Parts: sequence; C-alpha cells; structure tokens
Amino acid sequence: MSARALPVGLMALGGFATGCGMRMLDPLLPMIAVGFGTTVSAAAVLVAAFMLPYGAGQLLTGPLGDRFGKIRVAALALVLYGLVTMGAVVAESLAGVAVIRALGGLAAGAVIPLLMAHVGDVVPYEGRQAAIGRFLTGNVMATMLAGPISGVLGEWFGWRASFLAGGALALGVGAVLWWRLVAGRTRPPASGLSAVAGYLRMLRAPTGRRLLAVTALNGALLFGGSFPFIASYLIEDFGLSAGEAGLVMAGFGVGALAYTRLAPRLLRRLGEAGMLRAGGLGLALLLGAIAAAPHWGVVLAAQLCMGMAFFCFHGVLQARATEALPEARGTAVSAFAMALFLGQTVGSLVFASVIGLGGYRWVFALASAGIAALGLAAARRRQPGA
Repeated sequence: MSARALPVGLMALGGFATGCGMRMLDPLLPMIAVGFGTTVSAAAVLVAAFMLPYGAGQLLTGPLGDRFGKIRVAALALVLYGLVTMGAVVAESLAGVAVIRALGGLAAGAVIPLLMAHVGDVVPYEGRQAAIGRFLTGNVMATMLAGPISGVLGEWFGWRASFLAGGALALGVGAVLWWRLVAGRTRPPASGLSAVAGYLRMLRAPTGRRLLAVTALNGALLFGGSFPFIASYLIEDFGLSAGEAGLVMAGFGVGALAYTRLAPRLLRRLGEAGMLRAGGLGLALLLGAIAAAPHWGVVLAAQLCMGMAFFCFHGVLQARATEALPEARGTAVSAFAMALFLGQTVGSLVFASVIGLGGYRWVFALASAGIAALGLAAARRRQPGA
C-alpha cells in the first residue's frame, strides 16, 4: 500500500473511538465519586485502572501486531474494547467499574500504537510526523468532543450512558475496520524478531532508552499528573457543571487540530529540537497560568493553546518511536506507548495524593516545572539514526 492510499480517515476514526475512552472520565470523576459515596481523589483510581493495563499490555500487543498484522490486531482490539466498555452499565461498585476499565484498557492499548506503526511502515521518516499528525486528527477530535459529550450524557442520563455510547462506537468502528481492511486479505509476513529480542534490542540502544525515559516522564507529568484533573478543578474550584467543564476542556482540541494542519510547516521551520523546546516551554507557561488562574476564563484561554504546545512536543516523540526499531515497528511503538502510560499511571496516583494534601493548584505548578525541564533536556537529544 502506498502512502497516498493510506486509509487515514478510517484509521483516525479508530483513534477517535479509543481516544473517547481515554478522555470521557474527565468530567465524570466527581459524578462517579458522588454515585459511589467517595471522593474524586479516590475515584481517580479509574484513571490508573485503565492506563496500567493499557501500558503493560503493550508487552504483548506490539509483537502480536508484528506477527499477525497491525491492522488485523487493532481491529479485533477495537471490537473487544467496545464490548467490555458497554459492560459498565451493570457495574455495582467502584471496584467493578475499575475492573471494566482495566479490561478495556488492555484491549484499547493495541489500537493507536499499531495503527501508528502501520503509518511508519508506509511513510518515509521525513514525511512521517505530518502523516501521524493527520492520523491523530481522530484522537484530537476525541479530545475536543469526548469531554463535552460525556459531561452532557452524564448530566442527562447518568455517567453509565457515557460508557454505553463509547463502547458502541468502538464496536462499530472495529467491525468496519475489519470488514474494509482485513476480511479476505492475506496476512502480511511476520517480523523476524521475537518479542523479547525486539524489546532487548531497543533497550540496548542509548537512543531507545532515552526515548522511553522521556516518554515515561511525559506521561507522568501530563497524561497522569495534570490533564485528567483540569475538569475536576473547574468543577470544584470554580463551580462549573460537568457539561461546562467538558466544553472548556474541548478547547484543547482547537490548538491540537491546528497542529495537525501546521505540522509540516512547523517541522520545516523549527526542526525537531525546536519543536521540543517550544512545546515544552509552552506547556510549562500554560500549566503555570492554570495553577494561578483567578477565574475559569484563564483556564479556557490556556486550553485553547494547550493542544498546539502539547503536540509540538509529543508529536516529535511519536515520530522517533516509529523509527526506533524499523524491523519491528509494532514492538517499538508499543514500547513507547507502554512507557507513556505506565508513566501516566504513576503520575495519576502521585498527583492524586498531591490534590489531597495541597489542592489542584499544586498539581499544575509541579507539572509546569517538570515539563519545562523535560522539554529542554529532550531537545538536546538527537533523532534516531542521526
């Protein structure tokens, strides 16, 4: 398949389905906490419950994609994720929801990494970040829409309705993906590397180790340490409703969508190191503004810019991951995703404790300082093969 024939739209829809699963909890945590008679800090275990299996499952899903076909495994994973997620309608306790989130995370973990690895198989490195940016439009749209839709559904029909709708979406997209790109097609040749050999080869390379370390810290500071708590901050500190908080969160997608269109020009103008520096320092300034916000309007303004800064930083790491192990890209991108979401899991637990001790503002201030240092350090590293 040529780069021109890459089915970006359908693949982006798969990313949208799992992206909704990741972000739909943002405005629901206070609602779930009230429903089960607990606190938001305790309900934050649902973030870790999803992300830990999502990350740990990469040990298997990446090599499975290299062996049986990346799109084949991704489509099946979408179907399984949809079925499991809809099971939340019968959960009777926070622990039951956590189990459902864990099983859903295990299945969802195969989707975006394997589809991204497929982009790496088709598109040369010099054009890959732009292609990945187009693919990530689905995930960006999920960032824009999952919060508002989930918040509105939660307010009108209860938080379980969000799980039912999100699961049905993933199930449908997975079925179409299988029908369009897998059914009746010959299975692609398997990678010559075993799973263990692939991971060991990546860990032995200094560039591979540095990439995974930076990625894990990125996950801890952003995916686990700050982003999941912005909606709860708006609800508890500024008195917004779940639907209103979701709409503010959708502002992230505005800058992110702009990135998917501007990525080629930004890369030509700034280079990878410049994008890492600009993204890291931009994120630091925006998180600092959220930490000091006197009014929710400041958070909205920061969210409108946050998506651009985030993907300038994160997009470079993604492109580098697709080239870290060309002979087994599913394994390499899954190792990247595993590091990211293991970092997120640790970050969500650590920063949930920070909320309990000092409140939300300390979370954003600490994440701001950390991502500024990380962005400057990552920008000094060379790209794969350089």
